[in-house]
Amino acid sequence: MPDIEKLHLEEALEDSPQTRSLLSVFEKDAMILKKYTSNLHSCCQRVMSAQNELCAATQALAQQLRTYEVQKFPLESENSILTTTLNQFSSYLDDISSVQQVLASQFSETMMYPLSKFLQADMDEISTMFEMFQIASHEHEQALTKYMKLPSKKDNEKARVETNEDLYAMRKKFHQTSLHYYSSLNAVQYKRRCFLLEPIMGYLHAQRSFFQMGQEAVCKPEIENFLTNIAASVQSVHQELSAETQKTVELIDTIEKQSAHLYNAEPPIDMPFIPPNTALTQKAGYLFQRIKQALITTKWDRVYFFTQGGNLMSQAKEEFAGSLVIDLNEDGVMAEPANSDDRRFVFQVVSQGSKKAVVLQAENFRERDEWIATINNIVKDSGYVRGKAASKKKEQQAMLTKTQSTDSASAQEKSSPVRANHSQSSTPAATPTDNFVIDTPIQFDLVSPSDENRQVTSPQTGPPKRINPFDQSSVDVLDSPVDNAAFSQAFTVRFLGSMEVKSDRGEQLVHGTMRQILAARAIHNVFKMTESRLIVTNECMRLIDPSNNTIRVEFSLPDISFWSVHQDNPRLFGFITRNRSEGGGVTFACHVFESSNSAEEICQAISTATKIAFQAIMEKRSGKKPSISKDTDKNKEKFDETERLLLENIQRMDDHDSSQLPLSPDGKFLILSNPDQSQVGQMSSDPNPPITQPSGEGEAEVEGAESEA
Repeated sequence: MPDIEKLHLEEALEDSPQTRSLLSVFEKDAMILKKYTSNLHSCCQRVMSAQNELCAATQALAQQLRTYEVQKFPLESENSILTTTLNQFSSYLDDISSVQQVLASQFSETMMYPLSKFLQADMDEISTMFEMFQIASHEHEQALTKYMKLPSKKDNEKARVETNEDLYAMRKKFHQTSLHYYSSLNAVQYKRRCFLLEPIMGYLHAQRSFFQMGQEAVCKPEIENFLTNIAASVQSVHQELSAETQKTVELIDTIEKQSAHLYNAEPPIDMPFIPPNTALTQKAGYLFQRIKQALITTKWDRVYFFTQGGNLMSQAKEEFAGSLVIDLNEDGVMAEPANSDDRRFVFQVVSQGSKKAVVLQAENFRERDEWIATINNIVKDSGYVRGKAASKKKEQQAMLTKTQSTDSASAQEKSSPVRANHSQSSTPAATPTDNFVIDTPIQFDLVSPSDENRQVTSPQTGPPKRINPFDQSSVDVLDSPVDNAAFSQAFTVRFLGSMEVKSDRGEQLVHGTMRQILAARAIHNVFKMTESRLIVTNECMRLIDPSNNTIRVEFSLPDISFWSVHQDNPRLFGFITRNRSEGGGVTFACHVFESSNSAEEICQAISTATKIAFQAIMEKRSGKKPSISKDTDKNKEKFDETERLLLENIQRMDDHDSSQLPLSPDGKFLILSNPDQSQVGQMSSDPNPPITQPSGEGEAEVEGAESEA
């Protein structure tokens, strides 16, 4: 290494012009060196910050890859290959981030620390010594000037002594400051050759160590195999994407050519004639519907219509599920052309039984004729698949005959007002799939009360058959007197759906129906639920619209045959109702609700209401009849009707085999439960017989006394 220029400390006290000139050169060099070192420190600080940011960014990237599996993409499965691959990438990125964190720590120790120490300990010291040297030099000049002004006369010896002592002190201070200042400037010439090289040497050593650690962390055989497989998979996806893109382009061209006749609402004259397809049994599309406004004016709205399960459904653009427009299974339903508001291609769907008419408009004559033919075909085939109507009717007749034979064989359970627990029933339980009606529609919403007058008879004679069990008008449900009921409780519930089932009881049947409805809601993205207020009394159950306090639907207690809470979700519950047609057939429907609180409370309320109603019926049968007054013809007629039904039930059992009836020893009363049960409820001469009440789930005990067996 060449010789280093230095300031001569021997000449510090003399402070000659040559020494001052050389000192100024050293001072200028120190100032330039300080500026350069500050810039170098800034560059190294940027490298350090960038390394810290790279480490943080790598960690954030790994975390973002891991959050892919919790995003719940609607079209991505939970355990997809892409999710597993991204999680594997995130683990590798964590290893790389750890290595980058080590590199950042090495930068801080080997690069930033020596440079910061050189700036703060050496360059700042020179700046401080420069200021002290200037002050000491100025004080020395003043003391020397004062000394030189002393007079030649020896009149004031004391002043000469003080001035001499001051000059001594200032000169000594100047000399000491100069020595330290010169030595600091000389030391900088050595330190610049080490403190400027150490940071860069530390940077390179840190990078070498980083590359070695990175090679050990990344260059593993398993990672190489993983990257090779992923690269091959990505390349395959690119090839599939190219092929799919080509197919999509060709498909778009084909669709555009095939859809050329659909662009014109009314086909032009030069276009070939396309006749309507009159053999359709399903159809969907947009139609304009005529809607009344303010009882005077009308408007036409564009609504999406479709046929499903023998029903004509509609769905607005902002709705998640379709709503029932008209039941095509009803008698007297037909579609025909119509004239309305001077519009073209208008047709109407008329239900003579309910006196309801839906006026619709298509875009052209072909669409109108196809809609008319489709609806009429569905009506002709009774809402089932075309060509299978006869087999369906035979199956219904066979089911009806089987039901009647089952009723006769199980007259003991049917005639008794108290029912045994469903788990102890002697009838073998059907499998969940056997209990569902094939191709049965699922109703997802409650039909609001309409102004149509529909004749619905009392539960004793049975309501008319309907696939939509909630299609009742406000007139039907306002006649039941429940204001003075002995028991009444209110709950807030949300309607999930209802569907027709083959049996009237069974916990597995209710739970299976819940699974069917929840699965259908998930498949069709149905999220909207109708909220109602459920009123449970000892006479009936009502669903009331909370917005206008009107009754949406009412179930008579004898029509409710079974109820149960969901086995996993305590807020879900369902109950089964019986519907009787005019021809004597019986259908069953299961309705599923979600409660705001616990569904156990609702089921307990239904059980309590059933028990109270049963006690009232038992009082009537025992001859007390405290609540029936024969003073009026209306009450007498109601009492006679109840007695007539009971006698008919007993007579029906006698017609089969009276010797098999579970009679008491005196032959006057029926035993109310199975003989093999641990707790036997037997009617005797005791006026207050015991009552068997199921817990949790229940079966309607009122039905045996007030409804047909």
